Amino acid sequence: MKHLLTIAGSDSSGGAGIQADLKTFAAHGTFGMSVITAVTAQNTCGVTKVQDIDCDVVQAQIEAVFDDIRVDAVKIGMVSQPQIIKTIAACLRRYAPPIVVVDPVMISKSGYPLLAPEACATLISELLPLATLVTPNLPEAEAITGMKVERREQMRPVAEKIISLGAKAVLVKGGHLQDTADDLLFDGQTERWFTGQRISTKNTHGTGCTLSSSLAANLAKGMSLEAAVQASKEYVTQAIAHGIALGSGCGPTHHFVDLYRKAGILE
Repeated sequence: MKHLLTIAGSDSSGGAGIQADLKTFAAHGTFGMSVITAVTAQNTCGVTKVQDIDCDVVQAQIEAVFDDIRVDAVKIGMVSQPQIIKTIAACLRRYAPPIVVVDPVMISKSGYPLLAPEACATLISELLPLATLVTPNLPEAEAITGMKVERREQMRPVAEKIISLGAKAVLVKGGHLQDTADDLLFDGQTERWFTGQRISTKNTHGTGCTLSSSLAANLAKGMSLEAAVQASKEYVTQAIAHGIALGSGCGPTHHFVDLYRKAGILE
């Protein structure tokens, strides 16, 4: 069994962050472990409070895992402060996990800032060079590159810029495009487009966390980049299609559709 580590924030409503990552790892038949970088107070309507975890506690969590357990892949999500990012990067350079997937979480679906403005440059300089794959949506890609992305043809130059910043590969997610929802995978030489399927639902909380965690799991299991992206997109599409109407806002995706279907309890 592959061992997956998520380094991210906690979502009290269970739809995103650490909770979504661990559910996704389990759904892929891998063993999930976690390092919590922040505790958020949030529900389906939004984020109301964030408490960052002290850097020494973040470091201690990372060391506790790596010093005892083999780590086959790391997924990095919400890392809101420069010093936390530097702490994580130093640990990753020390332990050198074979796969690192970086989901540059910047703003919650409800608009709450999850990355301090001064931390963006640190994320770029410290984490992108360590990334096997980075998975920005279009607003995040714009923040990383300073380039506007409103149309499909603008995604390739943005991907090239992110590769120039040190990432080995980038998946630019096109969900914010108006006419399509296509994603672009680029590794510095080859581009591959993945057609996106739009699903009419508001229950999409945690989709970015879920996709990046699925990618980390599939890569750890030996899939190629293209195969991992295809499989992960199919997994997330199914999770969105069976999203859970939880609370009064944007409900979460359904991480265990296959398991529930086999058990005969899929609603």
